[in-house]
Amino acid sequence: MPAFDTIGIVGAGAWGTALANAAARAGRQVCLYTRDAQAAAAMAAQRENRHALPGIALDPRVTPTADLAQAAACDALLLVVPAQACRAVAQDLAPLIAPGTPVVSCAKGIERGSRAFITEVIAEAAPTAVPAVLSGPSFASDVAAGLPTAVTLASSEAALASALCDALGSSTLRLYFSTDVRGVEIGGATKNVLAIAAGIVAGRKLGASAGAALVARGFAELTRFAKAYGGRAETMTGLSGLGDLILTTSGPQSRNFAFGAALGSGAATPDKLAEGAFTAGVLVEMARARDVDMPVSAAVDAVLQHRLTVEGAIEALMARPQKAER
Repeated sequence: MPAFDTIGIVGAGAWGTALANAAARAGRQVCLYTRDAQAAAAMAAQRENRHALPGIALDPRVTPTADLAQAAACDALLLVVPAQACRAVAQDLAPLIAPGTPVVSCAKGIERGSRAFITEVIAEAAPTAVPAVLSGPSFASDVAAGLPTAVTLASSEAALASALCDALGSSTLRLYFSTDVRGVEIGGATKNVLAIAAGIVAGRKLGASAGAALVARGFAELTRFAKAYGGRAETMTGLSGLGDLILTTSGPQSRNFAFGAALGSGAATPDKLAEGAFTAGVLVEMARARDVDMPVSAAVDAVLQHRLTVEGAIEALMARPQKAER
């Protein structure tokens, strides 16, 4: 198994920049790709991504670039673009990467229309790549600054997952490896929708009791969905399931929580870039296809699609028939 001495980061937003610093801190040489040549030049000159992560210096081992081929030539790639953009970017990468190159999805979502998980998208769009996924409770600013963080990296090949964890792990970023690719993806995608619900509860000032109930019942939904689609129970109680759910529902530093809080308060226009807003509809469709009960996620989707008001969604959830807790 190669040492993965060079890491390509495809996507220079906050999370991509944070992962670039983390990989460099682990001793790797890193290419940080952005399609904006001016942005790449500015990052190289200023040694900072002032647009996405102001105040955080780029590690000396990070080389910003607008040349996708330069990033694609690295030993392993982290695909750090929004879930709905992954197919197009993977298609661009396909002719540039060497066969067998690991391409690690760092997006947290499900592709609309196809209902494909992102590793499935990578496998279809870049068939010579080896798909993997990285997910877990991690804010970009924490990781970029070198604050202690732990996440999960999953591949169908345990040896590859372990080697990638060795390549990316450091004294500030601990990676656990897994072969439960589907479970890790489901945790990341589902928790974003539930974070919107938690934000709505906070924005509506419904209280800490309601917030706790929402997280607990949301976790039950996440677990049911994962079981239906092949995820493992232990993955759901780990970093990429419960851990990420706790972080993402904890406050406005989470983009999805902030999106929900804006919906709940009615005081601001929600951030249209929140991944959960794109995932909610396809998540509910997939749940219905396998008869998985997901009332909280369905309520979020109904609010986003203007089928219910926030008040109507809350009333509908509270009026559901009594049942045993499971």
